[in-house]
Amino acid sequence: MNYGKKCNKEHFGHYKKNSNRKGPSSFNMHDPELVFNKLNLREGDIFLDLGCGAGDYSMYASKIVGDSGKVYALDIWEDSLNSIKEESVLKGFTNIKTIVSDIKKPLPINNKSIDVCFIATVLHTLDIDKVGEKIFREINRILKIQGRLVIIECKKEDLPFGPPKQLRHSPEELEEIAKLNGFKKTAYVDLGYNYMVEFIAK
Repeated sequence: MNYGKKCNKEHFGHYKKNSNRKGPSSFNMHDPELVFNKLNLREGDIFLDLGCGAGDYSMYASKIVGDSGKVYALDIWEDSLNSIKEESVLKGFTNIKTIVSDIKKPLPINNKSIDVCFIATVLHTLDIDKVGEKIFREINRILKIQGRLVIIECKKEDLPFGPPKQLRHSPEELEEIAKLNGFKKTAYVDLGYNYMVEFIAK
């Protein structure tokens, strides 16, 4: 989940660690039911967890999309993905496919094949000015027509935990990049310390 420009360990101090798996996760910083109610996933959906980290969101989505759906858990860290594979086997999830890949490079995903691309607390680890256009353009390529991009990020505020303010991206900053690459903002959700913003592929 830590791509590109590395943050110090304390930048991730607000993430809850799962003792059974490696990798940071913002899953328990907010109400998962609120997040997934707003995501409105359906059985049969194809869900991409981009920069999945510990895989908490992937596991939750797996139960919703069911056997007729698919969850792609993509991350640069193979150790995290191996842990997700192990837990998937233990819990009997057969619809999660792990993929080792760098978000800054072309994604190994077919054109127009994803219903929802989900990125949780990843973008603040990147230099958006340099790689944002490439990332959003690539996401547009893989989303189905009217497919959705959903991003969770840290609010751009001075807080005693999490990444420093200068690394955070406001929803307006993300919307500006998204609009330039074929997206329209459709929703904003206040999650407390974080926010969730949804875009639709035009």
